[in-house]
Amino acid sequence: MNYILFDGEYRNALLPFTYTRPVADIRIGILTIREKWEFYLGLTTTTLTEEYLEEKYPMVEMEENIMINASFLPTDKIVAQVKNLKENQVIIKGDEILAFYTKSTQEEIDFDEYTAIECADNFIQIKNTWDIFSLNGVALQADFDLLTHDRKSEEIPDTVQCINKENIFIEEGVTINFATLNASKGPIYIGKNAEIMEGAMIRAPFALCEGSTVKMGAKIYGDTTIGPQCKVGGEVSNSVFFGFANKGHDGFLGNSVIGEWCNLGADTNNSNLKNNYAEVKLWSYKTERFAKTGLQFCGLMLGDHSKTGINTMFNTGTVVGVSANIFGSNFPRNFIPSFSWGGSAGFTNYQMRKVNEVAEVVMKRRGVVYDEKEQRILNHIFEITSKYRNY
Repeated sequence: MNYILFDGEYRNALLPFTYTRPVADIRIGILTIREKWEFYLGLTTTTLTEEYLEEKYPMVEMEENIMINASFLPTDKIVAQVKNLKENQVIIKGDEILAFYTKSTQEEIDFDEYTAIECADNFIQIKNTWDIFSLNGVALQADFDLLTHDRKSEEIPDTVQCINKENIFIEEGVTINFATLNASKGPIYIGKNAEIMEGAMIRAPFALCEGSTVKMGAKIYGDTTIGPQCKVGGEVSNSVFFGFANKGHDGFLGNSVIGEWCNLGADTNNSNLKNNYAEVKLWSYKTERFAKTGLQFCGLMLGDHSKTGINTMFNTGTVVGVSANIFGSNFPRNFIPSFSWGGSAGFTNYQMRKVNEVAEVVMKRRGVVYDEKEQRILNHIFEITSKYRNY
């Protein structure tokens, strides 16, 4: 069977992260949503997404296909239902479509002609940007169980101080000495070739993905995920780094999501709690206004390729788009459009010539080529986000 993950109705609510990736490639827990589905299915998947992303994330359609809503995270029971789908069948949860069977000869899908099957299990669904960090602990536990089932951890060095050692899993090639790992409130997962430097203090649930580094003296609280090829220091709480991003120095980051190819300058800090303890509102690209989150704690949403200068400060509930460069004293506004250059004193357009120069250098440092395909994606995002920039 051929499995295709489609973006679904929440794609716009998950901007700015879905400007540069399909919903399926959002990281929550340890794995991306795509990696979770592929692990359960035992097969690779392709994607139905925005036209400008198709060159990087193509869809492969075969004679028989099962379309899966990428906002849903898989479980054993859900995957069993998906695998058993037959022609003219659809899995639903309430009014929402989770998955359905289709043939390449079908030009249109009429769900009134389908047999509806109710989803057989509870699930996690990612509907908003803040779900990524607020549901991260539950997703991390599920991924930990999935990845470590019937496997044995590498030995934890004697110099490492551990609490609840049986809830800690270390992959091969990890470097760790004179650190503290407290797994009393959940799992701790350390990916291949990752490094935790001396003096780091980590509380679960926590995941450090392949090739990433926790720097000396870092203080990290659950429910935090550091994606692959990241460097993180300072104080971090309940945050998700997608990958290839740096927070190499002191400063607080809490209840936040950091996209790929980001860099937080030394002593960058965010507020995650309003002074009056009120509910946090966050900019929504779907409604193009500030939306209620239902959360008291909510920090920074930072789109791919965005950077901050030294001592940058972010207010509670700040959204920064793709490839913005923020610097200067005082708090900038709490919605910063993509390709903005500046800070509280004002912004100008971050010109594409400079964007391309920086992206090429940054990605080359990690052995990744910034090719014409990546340039076309950023160029398109620059155009479609111009309406938010009045500079």
